[in-house]
Amino acid sequence: MNGLDLLVAATLSAGTPLAIAGLGLLVNERVGVINLGAEGLMLVSAVSGFAVALHTGSEWLGFGAGALAGAALSLVLGWLVIWLNTNQYATGLAVSLFGSGLSAFAGIPLVGRQLQTGSRHGVPLLADLPFVGPALFRQHPMVYLAIALAGAMALVYYRTRLGLVVRAVGESPVSAHALGYPVRRIRLAAVVLGGALCGVAGAYLSVVYTPLWVEGMVAGRGWIALALTVFATWRPARVLLGAYLFGGVTMLQLHLQAGGVQLPAQFMAMLPYLSTVVVLVLISRNPLWIRLNMPASLGKPFVPGA
Repeated sequence: MNGLDLLVAATLSAGTPLAIAGLGLLVNERVGVINLGAEGLMLVSAVSGFAVALHTGSEWLGFGAGALAGAALSLVLGWLVIWLNTNQYATGLAVSLFGSGLSAFAGIPLVGRQLQTGSRHGVPLLADLPFVGPALFRQHPMVYLAIALAGAMALVYYRTRLGLVVRAVGESPVSAHALGYPVRRIRLAAVVLGGALCGVAGAYLSVVYTPLWVEGMVAGRGWIALALTVFATWRPARVLLGAYLFGGVTMLQLHLQAGGVQLPAQFMAMLPYLSTVVVLVLISRNPLWIRLNMPASLGKPFVPGA
């Protein structure tokens, strides 16, 4: 690989967990539930996925364990905010802090262990093409599944009756309830599905991206994924674009350091988060961009018959 195809390949790999988590949070927010617990969900899923992959030798079982862990924790979150009508912001923050502590405790025996990753991935025929082969077609299958997921979500949301119902729940839960749709069950299903996707993203970090367990290894990606939904104005394809943009910034700072660029390492490490803030500030200059697509009931509780 030369420098550019290596950077493109690393960008796709780094952006994939952000894309999967961002799409999961988009599923949550499309029905009106904001999930601030993504960081904790990803941490618990990362340690769960790593433990299962380490003991079974199967990364796909690790992904399954991560998805189950994320879904289970999201089920608790959904029960609290949808059935008990607790404050969505406070509950999400509590889940995030709980997940951070639980993962640190459960991961103590796993510190210093590493997965054996001898498998090489590649799309037959295309992987051997010059430049585009190593840049685009030698990725882990989860990279391509993330891209396919974004396309499938766009299709479901804007071309199917199911998508219309889900968007109606997010826009006006009272109207959807009046039409006979089980609003709270739809919201809970979306929260659990979104949590499972966040879980897959966490497992990707510990099973594929590193592949090891380190306390706090999610390193703010849950918060960046949350910001991605706003950056993307709740559009699946834009979530994908934003994830690879932030993944590219993350990898660029590593390449600059490797290239001997004389800037403090701490400043370079801040670049992905600094770019997140800059993008959000730029988008916020025109509130109409956000209001056009933001679910009208986002963050608001729904009580049937109230």
